[in-house]
Amino acid sequence: MDVPYPLSTSDKCGNPSYKIHCKNGSLEFLSAEGIYYKILSINPNASRLIISSPLMQNDTCNSFDLSVGGLRIDENSPFNISSRNTVMLLNCSERILLSPLNCSLNSPCRKFENEVKGCRDTVCCSYLKVDSKTSHRIRVRVGGCTAYTSVVDLKAGDSINAWQYGVELQWLSPK
Repeated sequence: MDVPYPLSTSDKCGNPSYKIHCKNGSLEFLSAEGIYYKILSINPNASRLIISSPLMQNDTCNSFDLSVGGLRIDENSPFNISSRNTVMLLNCSERILLSPLNCSLNSPCRKFENEVKGCRDTVCCSYLKVDSKTSHRIRVRVGGCTAYTSVVDLKAGDSINAWQYGVELQWLSPK
């Protein structure tokens, strides 16, 4: 995968504020909590990249980044979570039912939870990531929701096989 400017894999190329990492032959994004997420694609024309949704810990409904509270991007970095992500929170406490999130039987998370062994028949909710106040975080925690996934550009009626899993990040152009 080509690394377009301003993205940088070393101090000698690109803009160091737009750091991504090359590990074991693949490109990865490092979160503020020190977790690496594989980069699935880069769209330089739209200033966006897609990182992998977190894997689930074996036979559980816990994201592998649960111990650090989920995905968090440094607020001083040029990256944020784009508004084209439909986030699905899984294995949630019943308190979430009081939130404005879509926790109905029609929520897309219902389709997803049936695909993940440890997540079947748990409380789940989904939302479109549009709030600029939370554009640097997808939060999970014990006592709240312990897992999440994200689908980029989800359209009503799409079959689960057509979903583009991942978390789309966008970057601000350098000044």
